[in-house]
Amino acid sequence: MRKYAYWRTLPHIQKNNRPVFVTFSTYRRWILPDSARQLALDCCLHERDRTIELHAVVVMPDHVHLIFTPLRSSSGCTFHLPDIMRSIKGRAARKVNLLLSRCGPVWQDECFDHVLRSNESLAEKIEYVCQNPVRGGLVEQAKNYPWLWRGDVPLI
Repeated sequence: MRKYAYWRTLPHIQKNNRPVFVTFSTYRRWILPDSARQLALDCCLHERDRTIELHAVVVMPDHVHLIFTPLRSSSGCTFHLPDIMRSIKGRAARKVNLLLSRCGPVWQDECFDHVLRSNESLAEKIEYVCQNPVRGGLVEQAKNYPWLWRGDVPLI
């Protein structure tokens, strides 16, 4: 089993063929306007089937939750978590700044990530992510939140 680890402030560990739960926040917990949330969601979806098998994503007012499994490149190497996150966050930051005619950071540098352990249910983690807008009081049902996407794993 190949592991990839890198350090900034938080430790990050990546395991091949294991889903990863990732959360990243806006810079200084800035509240994203609706149009910026849509751009952030689109940037997450852009990586789907390119570098990640995306299981679920929700863009909240000041943070994003993702669950995905990194894919392998044409050379057979697993895409590295820092490269995946740099692609998503970098693309989203450029697009948000352009949309809002602003400059400067959109996201905090660091993100929280957690490799799902073998005893953790992918479906339960997806349900947790999808219920985030409900717990946050933004909608009564997850299906009504416009910046939520989930894959084929059924909700419990």
